[in-house]
Amino acid sequence: MADIYLVRHGQASFGKANYDKLSDLGAQQAYWLGDYFKQRETQFDAVFMGDMVRHRETQESIANGIQSKAYCLPDVQTNSALNEFNFQAVAAAYLERFPEQKVPEGAPASEYYRLLRKAMLAWSKDELEHGLLDETWKTFEGRVSGMLEQLQHSDAKRVLVVSSGGAIAMMLKQILGYSDETVINMNLQIRNTSFSQCFANPRGLHLNNFNSVPHLDVLDRLHAITYS
Repeated sequence: MADIYLVRHGQASFGKANYDKLSDLGAQQAYWLGDYFKQRETQFDAVFMGDMVRHRETQESIANGIQSKAYCLPDVQTNSALNEFNFQAVAAAYLERFPEQKVPEGAPASEYYRLLRKAMLAWSKDELEHGLLDETWKTFEGRVSGMLEQLQHSDAKRVLVVSSGGAIAMMLKQILGYSDETVINMNLQIRNTSFSQCFANPRGLHLNNFNSVPHLDVLDRLHAITYS
């Protein structure tokens, strides 16, 4: 049986020209997670991540936090199936159809999240122009499902997976069997550097916990619980 930890990347650079990069806080969140694993003597014998910058930087900070004289993370296996969907393309395709929904410049972040939720709902219902998208919802679901199946049949006993909120929410759909709309709702509530833990064997997958941030759930780190 494999014990799989699905970790969302640290806080990225929301509102910056290049989102695909950790903020200073994001790197710190990931280091604290690595240190939490070290204090708990949680050791992994396989590590997977997507090929986005924020995945690599998160993995590197976890590795720095977990490293000790007796243990360091094994070599990472990179797989683009763990990448996030292109949320900018999804939002742009939605606005192409509904231009009146554009969020005014300077609006609070919550307005952008409302737009993204509407766009993802339309994407999941196949209501957006395919030519404006990197992939359809079904393609996204298929690549994530294939990656989860690979993890399920891994020979490793404890696996660290560094990915993104959308991909993790979609993997949880495969485990729990919930609706596409719930994928979207779950995606928007997954916290930075949280882990969702599941047990897997060839017969099935079982969720043990969801969206845990024990490394941040202490009084002097509550400010570091973020969602972007």
